Amino acid sequence: MKRTGMKRSLLTALAAAVFLLCGTMPAIAAINGITGTTFNLTAKSGYISTAEGGSYLAWGYANGNGLMQFPGPTLIVNQGAVVTVNLTNALAVPVSIVFPGQTGVIASGGSQGMLTREAAAAGGTVSYTFTASRPGTYTYYSGTQPDVQVEMGLAGALIVRPGTPGQAYDHADSAFDHEYLFFLSDMDPNIHDAVAAGNLTPDTTSHFAVYWLINGRTAPDTMAAAGAAWLPHQPYNIMPMMHPGERILIRMIGAGRDAHPFHTHGNHHRIIARDGRMLSSAPANGADLGEQAFTTSAVPGSTVDAIYTWTGDKMGWDFYGHAGPGGETGQACVDAGVALAAGESLADHCKPFPVTLPSQETLTFGQFYSGSPFLGAMGTLPPGEGGFNPNGGFLFMWHSHNEKEIVNFDIFPGGLLTMLLIEHPSVPLMNP
Repeated sequence: MKRTGMKRSLLTALAAAVFLLCGTMPAIAAINGITGTTFNLTAKSGYISTAEGGSYLAWGYANGNGLMQFPGPTLIVNQGAVVTVNLTNALAVPVSIVFPGQTGVIASGGSQGMLTREAAAAGGTVSYTFTASRPGTYTYYSGTQPDVQVEMGLAGALIVRPGTPGQAYDHADSAFDHEYLFFLSDMDPNIHDAVAAGNLTPDTTSHFAVYWLINGRTAPDTMAAAGAAWLPHQPYNIMPMMHPGERILIRMIGAGRDAHPFHTHGNHHRIIARDGRMLSSAPANGADLGEQAFTTSAVPGSTVDAIYTWTGDKMGWDFYGHAGPGGETGQACVDAGVALAAGESLADHCKPFPVTLPSQETLTFGQFYSGSPFLGAMGTLPPGEGGFNPNGGFLFMWHSHNEKEIVNFDIFPGGLLTMLLIEHPSVPLMNP
């Protein structure tokens, strides 16, 4: 293992990541990837970094002649498209791609493999063609010695979009305002070190992960900007953002050897699909077989689509700080002329904050606390706090519910961890 020392204070980096995000230009959140019908990928090697200072040899798929990346480029296609993926192999071992969930895949130009019909020899090229017949979230990965090659990084995401924009599937139950990819994986550095030392077929039976990654990054790098210069082989970030009442589509992929129980603070999420199939009793019934969950396990090789929303409902107080002129609450407060904010719950409208905050001298201020319990409002902060939450948003930690998976080689915080930022409706969301 190559160690480069502590990059930065983890907590400072966590704050800095959010601060930098809050200073970028407004944009609607969309998943980073490449679109089209023909994709030219190259299997290459490179080094991926972990947030506590590690650097490890990895293999990955590059977009054409670009840098190897982990995960591989997210391929985004339209339903019904005839998709061609040309794979050129710049590694010293045969590699391939399998496309779970896609039928009628035709491969040409390679050699017969054990788990895949065609593989590309070292220096060779193989082409795969299929029709993206069904919308959904899928994965792709090497079908050649996958115990080593998937561990080394030869895996990525495939998204098939339906004809209706703003939906994951052909039903309104899958409608979303913002979508985010959660490509969840684990890493055993001993295997990467063995490959770096020249053993291209290492023993993987004693696999023991000490790193856990979202979109190829460990926390707090998960929240750094997409395409961050210090992560040239890990271009994809993850920091979901929303306004109250908006719908986030979570596209979750189990990309490692372990199941990763991912937890969304702030609210449950509703699982609407698994493995590219809506949880529906009949095509017209939407996700009527869906389920509410506060933690969902991303099983190796599987995908899950879920919808998350948050309105402050049942918080027991008005998170905007509205107050009725005569102490009215709920509909009575609306009738008294205090309008509901976008996404606000009527039940808690104008209810006062139920706790008297202690004096500033007795509070411990988190770096993202705005000094106020109300969304979009700023309060008194101690000198030097830094202003890491300039718009007074609410932040919820989203993370693995397996405690060992929120560290980087036993250093907390790290691993499968990010933050959800909920901004006041008047504040444009930032480009993540």
